[in-house]
Amino acid sequence: MEQAFTNNVIQTTALPDFEDVQLTPLHRLYWKVILFNLVVTFVLLGAGCAAFVYFTSDVRSYWYIITIVYAIAAVLTFLICYIAYKNSGYAFREHDVIYRNGAVSITTTIIPYNRVQHAAIHEGFIARKLGIATIEIFTAGGVNSDIKIPGVEKQHAENIKQLLMGKILKQAANDEQ
Repeated sequence: MEQAFTNNVIQTTALPDFEDVQLTPLHRLYWKVILFNLVVTFVLLGAGCAAFVYFTSDVRSYWYIITIVYAIAAVLTFLICYIAYKNSGYAFREHDVIYRNGAVSITTTIIPYNRVQHAAIHEGFIARKLGIATIEIFTAGGVNSDIKIPGVEKQHAENIKQLLMGKILKQAANDEQ
């Protein structure tokens, strides 16, 4: 029995709007991890700049300009990181996972569970002390994760990983049938 080929037009205006989904924000303690990383980076960068100015006589007379540029760069970096932190969120729906992030440009990634191949949990030193983790979701055909959701409470990250592994096993069982 031959099946008739169809190629109907999809009304894109009638598609469900993913922007209406209420996203879970990143854990509030994750902001402390971001701040720690930024402070360490800018302290080391500041020490390097100070040493450069001190040991380079040609630049020494411009120390105030270098300091102003450094301060402006630090403030802008902190501001952009805060905006990115506030814009980030995730949701696990019945058939897919959504992750949104970004400061200047906001990216929304949606991955259906039937494409998920693997999930991993990572904890940095500071994040581990604060009880938060990053969950990484991998799909087929890539070495890097497709979604990295940082700032998730450790136990919640474990639950998410179990949910994803259950979806993967269910999909594998359906594929075998």
